[in-house]
Amino acid sequence: MLMVSLDSSQATPLVEQIVDAVRTQIDDRILRPGMKLPPIRKLAESQLVSRFTVVEAYDRLVALGYLRSRRGSGFYVAPRRERGEGRQQPSTDRAVDVAWMMRQGLDDRPGLIKASAGWLPSDWLDGEGLRRHLRTLSRRPDVRLTSYGTAQGYLPLRQQLQVKLAEFGIGAAPHQIVLTEGATRALDILARHLVKPGDTVLVDDPGYFNFFGNLRLQGATLVGVPRNTDGPDVAQLEALLAHHKPKVFFTHSVLHNPTGANLSPGVAFRILQLAEKHDFLVIEDDTYADFHPHSTTRLANLDQLNRVIFVGSFSKTLSGSLRVGYLAARPDLAAELNDVKTLTALCSSEFNEQLVYQMLTDGHYRKYLDRLQGRLAQASDACLRMLERVGLEVYLEPKGGLFIWARPPGFEDVAEIASRAAEQDIMLAPGKVFRPQMQPSPWMRFNVAFATQPRVERFLSDALDTA
Repeated sequence: MLMVSLDSSQATPLVEQIVDAVRTQIDDRILRPGMKLPPIRKLAESQLVSRFTVVEAYDRLVALGYLRSRRGSGFYVAPRRERGEGRQQPSTDRAVDVAWMMRQGLDDRPGLIKASAGWLPSDWLDGEGLRRHLRTLSRRPDVRLTSYGTAQGYLPLRQQLQVKLAEFGIGAAPHQIVLTEGATRALDILARHLVKPGDTVLVDDPGYFNFFGNLRLQGATLVGVPRNTDGPDVAQLEALLAHHKPKVFFTHSVLHNPTGANLSPGVAFRILQLAEKHDFLVIEDDTYADFHPHSTTRLANLDQLNRVIFVGSFSKTLSGSLRVGYLAARPDLAAELNDVKTLTALCSSEFNEQLVYQMLTDGHYRKYLDRLQGRLAQASDACLRMLERVGLEVYLEPKGGLFIWARPPGFEDVAEIASRAAEQDIMLAPGKVFRPQMQPSPWMRFNVAFATQPRVERFLSDALDTA
């Protein structure tokens, strides 16, 4: 039976309230395929709305693939296979394919729960603040709306990043900072410049699966350094260095993706000692830095950009559409990397960089981050409780950020669970995709902002009961 509760005082239009209510009950399997919805007139009368409101809502649900219209009979819940244009049933192989995982993360299909996404829900971000700053920026006479930006990026933002990095204890002058279209583009520039076909590179195991795909495209040989709760396993790192001569080690120090762990000072010192002894560079990906509520250890802080290249971004905290990131390196490397940026992309978006600069300098960003960190802490607690209820083992309780790394007991590989979740419009990222050679893994990454939805808990409970 359809249950709808409309509130005319909400900002959400009544049509959208009906669509959301019906869609949620179909996704949650309260309304089953083939069930008939109330007639238009009956629903309009019971909810005290016009028939046109109900007609528009039903028409939208038909267009979305949730309902089927039968002439002279009414509206019925569509079979699940009809929903979504051109959708394919995922197989176990597709459920652990990196490119497929990335496409799933970017899919905005209604009803899809991105329980393992790498970013926050859009309604958690400061959309209203962005709109307000956009209006202010567009009225400024010094804003160049129609011209290219500068090669290295908007100078005032690079000067502001000098201040921001100093708060992390990292000394970087503006000429050592190159602005990019997000951290992904910064890592791509680094891979293009530092990695040649056949080169051996060290990466976290588990680590950032998107970048693993990029390195494979460059023809690199990936060697995984196992992760512990305090960072890379330095004993294993030293053993690997006895057999390989890597040019570079790509790693993640703060709120590690996917485990949520932080780097300890002792491990950081040992990594830098080994980098000096074996003559390799370290790329420190700090994409999630602003989600950490306290100061913590960073390689670039200890090394001061001698052997460490530091990568950061505002895409996760401000907007994925802005695509503003940066890298910081010693002066000679920064100049070389800026040449690679210029040759492959000409320049980055100065308008986006000006917008980020304005949000950083008007005092708004710090207050916004405080609220965001508090909300993430509450979501993390709720997600930990949910995972405990369904019987998953947690790798560690993170001290901030988006991710919890967890595994079900008795599993060697959770790829099949991810495949079954995809069939129910739940995106889970199995540990296999986070490993450099796609080795089987019993672990899964959960995003605390998405994973607490009731459908996720019901699915996990049912999946483990069935197993």
